[in-house]
Amino acid sequence: MYLRAAATISPKGSFEQVLATTASVPGIRLACAEPDYSKLIDTRMIRRMSRIVKMGVAAALQCLNEAGEMMPDAIIAGTAYGCLGDTEVFLQKMVENNEQLLTPTAFIQSTHNTVAAQIALLLKCHNYNNTFVQGGFSFENAMTDALSLLKEGQVKTVLTGGIDEITDTSHAILKRFGLYKREPFTTDNIFQSRTRGTIAGEGATFFVLQSGVSGNDYAQLMEMETFYKPASLVEIEQHISAFLKRQNINRSDIDLIISGENGDMKNDEVYEKLYQSVFTGIAHTTFKHLCGEYPTATAFALWLAANILKSGKLPVGLLLKKKPSTVLVYNHYQFTYHSLYLLKAC
Repeated sequence: MYLRAAATISPKGSFEQVLATTASVPGIRLACAEPDYSKLIDTRMIRRMSRIVKMGVAAALQCLNEAGEMMPDAIIAGTAYGCLGDTEVFLQKMVENNEQLLTPTAFIQSTHNTVAAQIALLLKCHNYNNTFVQGGFSFENAMTDALSLLKEGQVKTVLTGGIDEITDTSHAILKRFGLYKREPFTTDNIFQSRTRGTIAGEGATFFVLQSGVSGNDYAQLMEMETFYKPASLVEIEQHISAFLKRQNINRSDIDLIISGENGDMKNDEVYEKLYQSVFTGIAHTTFKHLCGEYPTATAFALWLAANILKSGKLPVGLLLKKKPSTVLVYNHYQFTYHSLYLLKAC
């Protein structure tokens, strides 16, 4: 399958801004650099949209504009947290008003499928519309559904993406669970901290997928795979080796690996051991210092990989002997949700 277009709203902005990223950001949370939504969405509608809905709709419309395709055959989204901001507003009003005289807007927009539905309403698209809410596999299952529809020939063009936001309340709760760091630090030393916890992130990333070549595609998605709760590092290595074998890919054929280190010492230990075994000698880079950690962060990693393959440009500090033509993305979320993507340049 081919990535015809790709767009993201992330803490670091456009691909050119990601490439030039050298500034250190203090704190334990990366918020998205939001664009001027009025260039993509009617200003009258913007006022009625929550922050995550604006981010998701804007990323989707930007992606469709780039592809020159404003009526996809299917719209598929993946989100683990959904519209947290609207959920918080509804719950707060419910408590304040003693469950009386509640405005329905916040409740209507708090559902997980709000973004995909809003995109369809704006486009007047009555085609297949689905949202996957399955933790760290939310985006992966959205991609699996999209690829299945394309492979079966049911559709020709699919808009699919991953969206998640972080709010003050959700950040405070997840930090109590030990997911995020408590001590002050900056993004440039996140991988040297060697402490528990990571940096909170968020983002909205969409792709236009097609089964045929368009002549201006970002990359070809050769294969993707997920595996759940592997019992040991050996099992992870077996999954990766089998994945590459099915594609007749040797380690020497991979020009770059984009992996999901996030600064948590236990989380990163998996990647460190893999770079001493199945990934030995392969150039690699990380991505979560750019977008932070969240369940659908692999959508950002896929966007980064696709842009590297299309442009041949590399993030600051990354040097390769040749222009990359094959990129492998590997990420795990909380040791439970593991995903692999293999991409080739068109």
